[in-house]
Amino acid sequence: MSLIDDKSIFTAMKQNGPFAVTDDFTLGQPFSRQTRQWASQFGGDRLLATKYRVVRAQIFDFLQIEDFAEMPGLLADPVARARRSERACILLGNQFGIAGSTSEIRSKIKEYAQTADAVIDLLRGKLLAPYASHLETSNEIETTHDPVELLLRVFDERFHVKARFEAKRKLVLMNLAGSIDQRERETDIENKFYAFLEFLNQHVWSPQLKIGQLEKVYLLSRHDPDSFSCVEVSVIAEAERAALKELGEGERLTLLKRRVFEDGGRSYPVYVSVRKKDSAAKVLKLLRKNEKNPAVAVDDELGLMAVLDSVSDVKRFVRHMTRSAIKSGSLMTLEDISDTLTGGHYDSANVGSSSKTQMLKFFARMGGMRVELIIHTNQSYLNYRFQHDIAHDEYEVKRIFDSGVAEFLFPNEIYNLDMQQIRQTMLNRFRWNNEDSGRLHK
Repeated sequence: MSLIDDKSIFTAMKQNGPFAVTDDFTLGQPFSRQTRQWASQFGGDRLLATKYRVVRAQIFDFLQIEDFAEMPGLLADPVARARRSERACILLGNQFGIAGSTSEIRSKIKEYAQTADAVIDLLRGKLLAPYASHLETSNEIETTHDPVELLLRVFDERFHVKARFEAKRKLVLMNLAGSIDQRERETDIENKFYAFLEFLNQHVWSPQLKIGQLEKVYLLSRHDPDSFSCVEVSVIAEAERAALKELGEGERLTLLKRRVFEDGGRSYPVYVSVRKKDSAAKVLKLLRKNEKNPAVAVDDELGLMAVLDSVSDVKRFVRHMTRSAIKSGSLMTLEDISDTLTGGHYDSANVGSSSKTQMLKFFARMGGMRVELIIHTNQSYLNYRFQHDIAHDEYEVKRIFDSGVAEFLFPNEIYNLDMQQIRQTMLNRFRWNNEDSGRLHK
């Protein structure tokens, strides 16, 4: 399901819908030529007409007006706008369950606006980096955090069509950020993340090492010239890396900083990355899923990725985790298990994912938390990093473009960029970077 097709739930954002931002718009002129053309284009779709009326009513209620004809007067009256802003602050505070004074609610709403800006910056910083200057948000919109001011700018003909679209986009993203914040407060995700880190430090990692102590090693790997899949890998110490003069064709060197866990009287190294998905990433996931409810779409708020030397070490680590949970006073159950480390096809409904991906993936439920675990061997991890059609950088490109998110946030009508062409350009760029990133540099 694409974010920009007829099944998109974000009707107000579509540039081929009734709320498209265009240069030739009129306010309060129901019998104008533009209005008649608009009505003939969308009036035959009953569902779309209903959605339009619902959104229009929300706009009127939010601004305390009865008709679009009142918009110019409100735009010209700063005192009336200030009153609307104060009222809107209270309404939004109640909608998202924000406790506190008006200033505290405003501070939280400003955080939502900053998250909305961070979504755009996240894409401009990596997946669309070569086009960052084309996609930069107008200063007048990026520096505005008041929802009333943003909404009014959508209908203010003094603003360029790009700025008006960006004001609307920011409001949509702010609404998603508010839903995510409300969900995080309901689930107490911050404290759960801290508790998960404490569980790892107290019960999983070796007590013989200090908290945060890491061993630096390198994966010396050889890759297939066509697919760049890993065909051979060995672990070398830092001293061995220093003695290397040069790498052969198709060879790569990848740094890992590993922790240690103990099992059966032996120590086993493991590279671990623990993360709590930030608000901007969650907003993007809601868009990719064409969903407004984070309780439905965002099931991987807490995550751990581990890399071990062999499949047997992977099994040992999983068993060590379940035993450690028991020691901490909680049962750990494994849910939604997918294991393709030793063969088989990865079955995922996620846009852009490859059936050839090798990994052990499951959710661990323990201590009131549900944590996503993705576990690799050294070889599968290198494939996750570098192999054509599987590499995570390529996956990120595919899911942003193929889900419609790129076109949704940066429509061609506004930014004059061909997103399908950019998709292929970025896939080629990341593939070249991945093939070159492990070269030995003295």
